[in-house]
Amino acid sequence: MPKDNIDRAIKKASGADAETYDSVRYEGYGPGGTAVIVEALTDNRNRTASNVRSIFSKAGGALGETGSVSFSFDHVGEITYKASVGDADKVMEAAIEAGAEDVASDEDGHTIYCGFEDMNEVSKALEAVLGEAETVKAIWKPQNTIEVDEEKAQSLMKLIDNLEDDDDVQNVYSNFEVSDEVLAKLSA
Repeated sequence: MPKDNIDRAIKKASGADAETYDSVRYEGYGPGGTAVIVEALTDNRNRTASNVRSIFSKAGGALGETGSVSFSFDHVGEITYKASVGDADKVMEAAIEAGAEDVASDEDGHTIYCGFEDMNEVSKALEAVLGEAETVKAIWKPQNTIEVDEEKAQSLMKLIDNLEDDDDVQNVYSNFEVSDEVLAKLSA
């Protein structure tokens, strides 16, 4: 047995040859011209790129170059709270004081958007007023959405489900919008 193979086996067993994971972002187009951003964490870029490309192709989409769709998204911080923390006015006031950019409130809860680089400061300022947030994370928020019909929505849902089923994929973002009627048909 060659000495290199023995050395490699010893390093692997001792943990000195630990695997490294890379964060990778893929961008592409789904059915109907919708934009899709895929965030992955992988120890093998070639395998992950091949899997993502295959999933896009099977769904009638196409994997694009880096930057091909991200220009139509904003990389922002998203902070969510349950509805029980207060009414929309209280949350809006706290968000403005904390330096947030936008707030969306409904019966399910409150979603506060801020600049990606301000996420830590805004979440700490909100925590002082509203308590601990339900979630604090960085997202890709679409600047504009594209309305899709039932057929394209079904293909997009399948594309996103298949991407999310891949072990390396962490998050999937898209700019499509589906009417409530179409969503009800797809859920049935």
